[in-house]
Amino acid sequence: MKTAVCSALLVAASMIAGIDGAAAQAGAISDDVVKIGVLTDMSGQFSDESGEGSVTAVRMAIEDFGGKVLGKPIELVVADHQNKPDIASGIARKWYDVEHVDMIANLINSSIALSVTQMAKEKNRIAIVNGAGSSRLTNEACTPNSVHYSYDSYALARGTGSALAKAGQKSWFFLTADYAFGHALEADTSAVVKALGGEVVGSTRYPIETFDQSSFLLQAQASKAQVVALAGSGTVLVNAVKSAQDFGIRRGGQTLAGLLVWVTDVKSLGLETAQGLVLTDAFYWDRDDQTRAWSKRFYERMKKMPHMGDAGDYSSTMHYLKAIEAAGTDEAQAVMAKMRELPINDFFATNGRIREDGRMVHDMYVYEVKAPSESKGDWDFYKLREVIPGDQAFRPLRDSLCPLVKKG
Repeated sequence: MKTAVCSALLVAASMIAGIDGAAAQAGAISDDVVKIGVLTDMSGQFSDESGEGSVTAVRMAIEDFGGKVLGKPIELVVADHQNKPDIASGIARKWYDVEHVDMIANLINSSIALSVTQMAKEKNRIAIVNGAGSSRLTNEACTPNSVHYSYDSYALARGTGSALAKAGQKSWFFLTADYAFGHALEADTSAVVKALGGEVVGSTRYPIETFDQSSFLLQAQASKAQVVALAGSGTVLVNAVKSAQDFGIRRGGQTLAGLLVWVTDVKSLGLETAQGLVLTDAFYWDRDDQTRAWSKRFYERMKKMPHMGDAGDYSSTMHYLKAIEAAGTDEAQAVMAKMRELPINDFFATNGRIREDGRMVHDMYVYEVKAPSESKGDWDFYKLREVIPGDQAFRPLRDSLCPLVKKG
């Protein structure tokens, strides 16, 4: 009899604990909503590499997750930072402090990403970077509250720089965008080239809003460097490639290297102009059945194929929501711990993982832009030159300046 009573009490206690646990979990979402903000360039020179595409990708992830997590709704807010760090910081501060945004996504433009990730640390919220590329984000400027997901300047340099240097193209001249990403891309690529026995014979920096590249290209042409490397992005890069064609840089025997080329850039340029460009990418829509299936869905909404930023925005948002579900809360440090713990296996990455420095490690790919005669149809732009395994693509932790990395 006594045993039966004790058993009944244990069952009752277990039921109460279960109810209390469920109630605790249901109440673990702050403000009863998970709010995601896409802070991006909606109207400027990087809008084709982010903008409405990044918003669409994040929205698709929220919809595919079911629109709720732990029984609470997921909301999406969007803002245009206009490529101005002060505007971006003001929006991010208001989102974190007043509107209770839990995670800010995309963050194209490295100067902006560096500022917002530090704010995420200060406010104990989360920032996931897919648009910006400076490797500083997971090196000396790393934070416990941020993730750098799709690519970075180190991986781009490791891919394109080593591919061309190994092919015997050892002398380089840089046309570099004069902001954080351009500087990082030139520095990382220069280090790769020099490590492989190459040399940098010169460089010039252009203001981020410069659209006339004539004087810079003349310097590059006069340098007689084997490789003219474009360390920038957006419409400025597109204009530079077009101008390089007009100046006859390739006809003169120099190789043009786009250190960050988006598939939408190639679409803008056309294969006649872009053919032969060597580039490094984290994602190509036509890589395999999974990438083609997701890209088809994206294309139905956007009428253009996605690039690595779009794919990364979707994948990282899904990973973030899965981490909330696994953690049972949207509290930033609990979610970050789960994001680092859970592997990433989807159309974007196989066995991807987030390191303690915030770097998401995954394979990278070196491509060459096809000649018009090689293309089988619209958006059929790339041929694969090399796959770089994730553990080789990104900066080794032994070389990291991130204070979160345990040495020895």
